[in-house]
Formats: sequence, structure tokens, C-alpha cells
Amino acid sequence: MSRRPAPAVGFEEFVVVRGHALLRAAYLLTGDAHAAEDLVQAALERCAGRWDKLGEQPEAYVRRVMYHLNVSWWRRRRSRPESLVEEPPETPAAGHDEATVVALLLQGALRRLTARQRTVLVLRFYEDLSEAQVADAMGCSVGTVKSQTSAALRRLRQLAPELDELRVRQGGVS
Repeated sequence: MSRRPAPAVGFEEFVVVRGHALLRAAYLLTGDAHAAEDLVQAALERCAGRWDKLGEQPEAYVRRVMYHLNVSWWRRRRSRPESLVEEPPETPAAGHDEATVVALLLQGALRRLTARQRTVLVLRFYEDLSEAQVADAMGCSVGTVKSQTSAALRRLRQLAPELDELRVRQGGVS
């Protein structure tokens, strides 16, 4: 039985150096700052006790734990009914630069996707994982990842058509 080499950095140093990046990914997965903090904390808690066994790239392991925890959490939340609002959230106030407007619009649209769709998009396009890696992280087939990605992108276009308008205005492909 081969033993993985110990991580190059200690647990505390890892949290200080990579904690913010983990929190950003968790926020994109959950759509909520408090839930993101809980997700990162729970993942780090699970990894802390076996830190010396995680190998050369402990961040990949921590992120995988985050994805699995998030899937478990949204499966439990799925049984609770969604609360709908009469009016959509306000659009960003004038005076923001275009990058901020795009970020706020995208965050709002991501929050309105199902947790599974949001997870697929974050893993594919923010974390830049392949379809096979996403399938492995989510515990589903590659075909499911493809169909969920397609459905999520279609839903994003419905929820935030202004994002597509911005892309076209900036010279993107129409």
C-alpha cells in the first residue's frame, strides 16, 4: 500500500492562503454568504484531522469535500418548498462599472437556478473542470452533467437576458 506524500503546506497556512478562494467558490455554489462560510468551514473541519494524508495537492481534496457537502445539503433542502417573491430583485444602481453590473446580474441569476444547476455551472465554468470531473465530483453520469449544463445555461438566458445583451454589446458571439 503506497502512502501519499504529506501536503507541502500546513493546515493553518493553507487556510490563510487559500481560504478566500474556497469561500468564493462556495459562494457561487450556494448563492449565500452565510451558507458559503458554513460550507467552507464544514469542509475544512472534515479535512483537518487527516491533513497529513491528503498528498501534494490538498486543495483539490478540500474542494471535492465542499462539492459533496453542497450536494448533500441541497438534497436535504430540496424537500423544503421554495419561497417565491412577487417582484424580482432590484437591478444594480446606476454608477456601477459594467464589470460590477455583470457580476451582480450573474449572482442574482445563479441564485435563482436550482442548486444542482448552479453546482454544474460553477464546477464547469468557474472551477474549469471537465464534464467527466464534474460527473465524478457530483456522483452522476457525464450525460447528466451535459443535460444539466444545457438546462442551466438556457435558464440563465431566460432569467437574465441582459447578460446576453451585454455580451453582444461587448463584441461577443451572438
